[in-house]
Amino acid sequence: MRPENQSSLSEFVLLGLPINPGQQSVFFALFLGMYLTTVLGNLLIILLIRLDSRLHTPMYFFLSHLALTDVSFSSVTVPKMLMNMQNHHFFISYPGCISQLYFYIFFGCTDNLLLAVMAYDRYVAICHPLHYNTIMREELCVLLVAASWITTCAHALLHTILLVRLMRPGNQSSLSEFILLGLPIPPGQQGLFFTLFLGMYLTTVLGNLLIILLIRLDSHLHTPMYFFLSHLAFSDISLSSVTVPKMLMNMHTGQQSISYVGCISQLYFFILFATLDSFLLAMMAYDRYVAICHPLHYTTIVREELCVLLLAASWITAWAHALLHTVLLVRLSFCANTVITHFFCDLTVLLKVSCSDIYLNELVIFTEGGMFIFLPLAIILGSYIHIGTIIMKAPSTKRLLKAFSTCGSHLFVVCLFYGTFAVVYLFSSSWDSKDIIASVMYTVVIPMLNPFIYSLRNRDVKQALEYLSTRLKKLICQ
Repeated sequence: MRPENQSSLSEFVLLGLPINPGQQSVFFALFLGMYLTTVLGNLLIILLIRLDSRLHTPMYFFLSHLALTDVSFSSVTVPKMLMNMQNHHFFISYPGCISQLYFYIFFGCTDNLLLAVMAYDRYVAICHPLHYNTIMREELCVLLVAASWITTCAHALLHTILLVRLMRPGNQSSLSEFILLGLPIPPGQQGLFFTLFLGMYLTTVLGNLLIILLIRLDSHLHTPMYFFLSHLAFSDISLSSVTVPKMLMNMHTGQQSISYVGCISQLYFFILFATLDSFLLAMMAYDRYVAICHPLHYTTIVREELCVLLLAASWITAWAHALLHTVLLVRLSFCANTVITHFFCDLTVLLKVSCSDIYLNELVIFTEGGMFIFLPLAIILGSYIHIGTIIMKAPSTKRLLKAFSTCGSHLFVVCLFYGTFAVVYLFSSSWDSKDIIASVMYTVVIPMLNPFIYSLRNRDVKQALEYLSTRLKKLICQ
């Protein structure tokens, strides 16, 4: 995201280690052996912890994540160093350098936080042995690991974005902000729409927080479906919070500017949580498929380890996906006109106002981006086709009603989510006004409706809500 009058920065030169030419092969063999030992040793630790039920304890749970981050941390730098030593090619591309920096900070900080979590685990085990199982329960362990990953993701992104602004040629002018035109609302109706969107945003946050609270408090809801639903609720809150507060502030103050760092951060987190939403909907469809088509084997197929693994894979994939598009975007140049005809920094809109060649960006969007959109959609469609096939083999009104009550709300959410995405990313070039409406749908409306159309119509959630209301009434009366 650079002004037009600059030269292109395409690569850097890595001088590597200060090794004499005659000793290159010795050090290459030494570092290759150390790297292979690191990878194989840590992978062995992960495998042993997964296979041996006696190692399914908090300490080894944290150790398995530490082993994963150690493998990743070494893989960020060592393979490139070894390749440079072998072929004497010391160049690294601009995206490669930025990506290496991001993941180096990311996994380095994750290592640090995991060591702190393991120290806390040892403190509880030694100082409070009788209460160890109640303190270091499974929910706390998962929460600590998830918080570590999310915190280091934001930490690495912040430093990467700040550094990207410095890695430019010195003969350019500074690009400090963009102008967000916002929604096409007549001036006299600003107050009305501000109140409307504020109410919708508060409903989104409170409704999804209520769903998360009910699932955490009611043991009857501690099932895979509600595990994924709680994370979908968190993702919906985050997706709305990336765009709506800034839009509301601009509507209230009349100030339409957004800083360079703010725009890049908004783009990154929007792609992150939108992609995460897509994967979570796919996992929920697979869960429904197993529950209906293989009910006798449900608990053995959709077990807790698989759920955590699918969720972790979704987070990591979404982070990498968002980082790829963000890094490719920051390389582009922009004309003097930095007006964005949208209410947030969307990828397609930013590409439209670029003065650079966006062929690579569009290619990645239609290949890698398309894969991450249509792969979850294929899983969803495949799951529902199998469900429909099983039901049609022995059709009955009772089975149809049960399947509809189980899957109807989820299918409705999927249609809304993917329908609006298709409008924006497949038809946005010719639907300049309608893509804003579609964007409002999947950033504001759908996250608000999800608690109602997917959860609050569910009998189990209603019972949990009634139980929570009864407990609150008793506390108030006391």
